Amino acid sequence: MSKAQPSVFEDLTWRGLVYQASDERLPAMLDAGEGTAYIGFDPSGDSLHVGHLIQLFNLRRLQQGGNRPIVLAGGATGMIGDPSGKSAERNLLSLDEIVHNVEKVSAQLTRVLDFTPGPATATLVNNFDWLGKESLLGFLRDVGKHITVNQMIHKESVQTRLMERESGISYTEFSYMLLQAADFLHLYDAFGCNLQMGASDQWGNITTGIELVRKSRGATVYGLTSPLLLKADGTKFGKSEKGAVYLDAARTSVYEFYQFFLRSEDASVGQYLKFFTFLSWEEITELEISTRDQPEERRAQHALAGEVTRMFHGEEGLALARQASEALFSTDVFSMDQRALEMALAGAPAHHIGAAALGQGVELMVLLAESGLAQSRSQARKLIEQGGIYLNNRRISDAEQRVTTADVLPGGRIMLRRGKKEYVSVVVEQA
Repeated sequence: MSKAQPSVFEDLTWRGLVYQASDERLPAMLDAGEGTAYIGFDPSGDSLHVGHLIQLFNLRRLQQGGNRPIVLAGGATGMIGDPSGKSAERNLLSLDEIVHNVEKVSAQLTRVLDFTPGPATATLVNNFDWLGKESLLGFLRDVGKHITVNQMIHKESVQTRLMERESGISYTEFSYMLLQAADFLHLYDAFGCNLQMGASDQWGNITTGIELVRKSRGATVYGLTSPLLLKADGTKFGKSEKGAVYLDAARTSVYEFYQFFLRSEDASVGQYLKFFTFLSWEEITELEISTRDQPEERRAQHALAGEVTRMFHGEEGLALARQASEALFSTDVFSMDQRALEMALAGAPAHHIGAAALGQGVELMVLLAESGLAQSRSQARKLIEQGGIYLNNRRISDAEQRVTTADVLPGGRIMLRRGKKEYVSVVVEQA
């Protein structure tokens, strides 16, 4: 492995981010900083999620090499729905919903791309600005005549849906690839855009756009895809037990965001470091070696979670996430930031108790049974005697232990833990 600064395409290839490239001339163009590349996202929500990160980070890698990135919000195509990777027709959004979502997402883009004016400045566009003005007859004349139904029907995204006998594919979604091709043509005309990027399931849409630009403008433009990312168990990356992992802390807490990456399996963390960080080849290789030789240290997971969390939530957010992670095991929970404690306990079952009851003290065995950590007082006693019960992360060995107001943490909670993973947050209610 060379220690010299890798070229743009060399870096993409080493990181495993090149799945399909439409032309052998593409690497030289990107390495020379002559690319104007775009990706599109469907503004179906008011926050991006981690499933969007590979393509956004790819744009950043290109921008760092002097290429110009364009992010396209599908204000028009979002009203239609892309059939790629979908087994059923999606719900259509109103224009007001889409405008709101685009506004919210634009702030997240500034965490990734540089919008400072300059030769490689990033640009955000909304395809409703041009497709929303297009007439049906004009679209059929300027776009539809260049793409045959034979071409469209053989695209994988269409074939998959045609095989669904009950739902099939509507004409609305069938037309999606023409709309996306029209986007490529518009961006070529307006910005000199010569590259569309996306996940591998977008290849059919991308090549349709390449063909439209070639036929209508006599120009060569390019396509580049990255592999679809699956977790080690074969499930779709970007989902947690609670659903999608969002960049917006109001939808996915900083702690949950950090934990999502921290929980990466050893078999996958090396690839995730390549996809989701801007660490050097040497740094990533060293972390991969650490995972192989000292997996218990989880250095790679901590580096991954730290890099991604810092980008979207800053140093303060990262510090809170780390402190919240420590809160579940630290014996010094009384000195911790209240926000970190609340983050750490947000997903734990809650048991409510009145503050007055704690004034006289409540038997720990009773509290364990009432909160559900033990099935009975006798089982609670046995668990305590076996050393499996923790009060505010302190192991309790006295079966006669009482819980009092002195055990209430900042924010009015008490942490009960059974073993390593079973928690209950006891919420102390004032009269």
